Amino acid sequence: MRKKNANRLPVTAFSQALIDFGAEIVHATSVRKIAADNTLVTAALPLIETYAINATDGIILRSALDLAAHLRTQGHDLILMASDQRLLKAAQAEGLLIFNPEMQTEAELDLLLVP
Repeated sequence: MRKKNANRLPVTAFSQALIDFGAEIVHATSVRKIAADNTLVTAALPLIETYAINATDGIILRSALDLAAHLRTQGHDLILMASDQRLLKAAQAEGLLIFNPEMQTEAELDLLLVP
């Protein structure tokens, strides 16, 4: 939305991105969705304060940290993919693997995916 509002992203590209996001994430049955209930929101508050991130990013980060902790008990890990620099810095400071699709290559992602 920020890029569209700043005229750095054409309206047609933004509209297509929303359609793609709906199909690939929102309506996909294979994607696990986590409800942002009061417990999650409250647990995100220290992250919001510590890293000066917005509320949505705090909730995303808290969810990612919780999911990563669960995955690590099973021998897996989580890669947080985002382009917001504050969120990525906070995630990295919290020990998460990060990937920025606007700054990193597919080859760099492949390296993160190799066990």
